Amino acid sequence: MATSSGGAARALAYLESRKNLTGCACGLVGLVTVFTGLAGAYWPIVVAGLYGAGALIAPPERTAPPPFAGPAGPGAELDAIRGDFAALRGYLAALDVPDEAVAPAAELDGLLAALLEPGWVADEIAADPEAVHILGRAVRTDVPEAFDAYQRTRWWARLQPGADPPERHLGRQLELLNGELAMVAAAVRESQERRQRTHTTYLESRTGEPEPPEPLAGGPAPG
Repeated sequence: MATSSGGAARALAYLESRKNLTGCACGLVGLVTVFTGLAGAYWPIVVAGLYGAGALIAPPERTAPPPFAGPAGPGAELDAIRGDFAALRGYLAALDVPDEAVAPAAELDGLLAALLEPGWVADEIAADPEAVHILGRAVRTDVPEAFDAYQRTRWWARLQPGADPPERHLGRQLELLNGELAMVAAAVRESQERRQRTHTTYLESRTGEPEPPEPLAGGPAPG
């Protein structure tokens, strides 16, 4: 039942698509040649060929990026970004991702999920307005723009063989975003390392205990 319904929905979607409408328009041109006698006995081939050509050159249907909630007030911005990230994931799941972008897209998804997961990492990021800005910009602007531009450009690339492959640009854009988010993750790690070193220094200054001396070569360790 689900398969039948899905097939009917896909058929209906194709009937309403640009490809079918453009093919029908070109097919009507073929019918004109039938009535004028230009097609002759080959009119079925002419009509079918013009329909196929129209369907081939028609721009593909484009899945538009979802509407995002946008920035929220102080203290709630990361929650808003998490909601928009869920919407972004749904949008990307419906797209045909080229092979060149599969690996960087998966890496980017993992980085965003780790940085936005509620917990001490998110608490650390929330205290850094620049890090919050980078995450929000990636989710709401950079990633959807990269995939939307790819959808728009790949049709033209097909009509102009030899042009710069849009798949290469998409993969490169995702790699650059991965690098930017990796710097956010590195900043969180460095902050925790500084905190640990500061606490060690504080404990040393409070107790006044010097570091234990190195044991003499060949002798027993002091103690």
